[in-house]
Amino acid sequence: MDYKYISMFILLALLAACLPAQTISPEMGKLRTLTVMTHDSFAISEDVIQAFETETVKVKFLKAGDTGTALNKAILSKDNPLADVFYGVDNTYLSRALSEEIFESYTSPMVETIPMEFKLDEQLRAIPVDFGDVCINYDVGYFETNNLPVPRNLDDLANPEILPANLLVVQNPATSSPGLAFMLTTIGVYGEQGYLDYWQRLVAQGVLVINDWETAYYTEFSVHGGTRPVVVSYASSPPAEVIFAEAPIEQPPTSVITGGRSCFRQIEFVGILKGTANRDLAEKWIDFMLSTTFQQDMPMQMFVFPVNPAAQLPELFAKHTIIPEVTAQVSPQQISAYREQWIKDWTETVLR
Repeated sequence: MDYKYISMFILLALLAACLPAQTISPEMGKLRTLTVMTHDSFAISEDVIQAFETETVKVKFLKAGDTGTALNKAILSKDNPLADVFYGVDNTYLSRALSEEIFESYTSPMVETIPMEFKLDEQLRAIPVDFGDVCINYDVGYFETNNLPVPRNLDDLANPEILPANLLVVQNPATSSPGLAFMLTTIGVYGEQGYLDYWQRLVAQGVLVINDWETAYYTEFSVHGGTRPVVVSYASSPPAEVIFAEAPIEQPPTSVITGGRSCFRQIEFVGILKGTANRDLAEKWIDFMLSTTFQQDMPMQMFVFPVNPAAQLPELFAKHTIIPEVTAQVSPQQISAYREQWIKDWTETVLR
């Protein structure tokens, strides 16, 4: 028997027994990836992402289309989820997400900081992250040059004595999130029985319907070379005009109509997808999204407002954004129950 090898084996065994368990663990140094499904408009600064990531934890973002498309993908894959977390479902689709049971409940310690008005799910399956208002935007210079009164509310948009024909462009609610929000605004103001009558008035006024926000805003809107000086957009669009102007400007060329409940508030949520294998990382990510580090970065990235009251707004964003005092109200439950019928009726009234 070779006692030299027996002695070496005993020595190695003793050394292994003395080492810390994690030193010899097969998991040591294993890279874990947290996958976050989002809509296509999601954006965040790289240094903010790096504040969450570590040597063993990385974040992968899966952009899955607009809000409705992304939600459909999350629902269709709920038995074998494509991600650990889903961010971007808003109050226009919230009830559908909850009824499909794609989320797991999570009581984040950060939730206590969020105002009650944003907490639409008592079970905290969907946790609010940000909000923004869809409003009518207008070309300030056009109204000044043509000596026209600025419409104050929805009624003014349909009144030929205030707004001449062929000046308004909107988005299709069947294909566009702000288009859906604006249709819901009209339902919130005129009711289920009266909103189609209102849309008939807009049709008589030559309203132009475009499938997506980008084309409506950057092609048809007069500020960007189009012929329509009134467009459905966001209350945060004016500061975006200042921030992204090719040459520095002091005042935005656009402003917002907020009178008479003419805006609709969109609240965006995040939730842990059922079946995730990374529940612990998903919880930490949600905590991180509600932290001031993440919340203070969102306004300049996605032009939305943080729900964490401790988050400070960038100066330019705060200076040029108008927050409506009162917005149109349609409950998530109503939207879930009647959204498809409302859109169908709208389509038959406006497009046919």
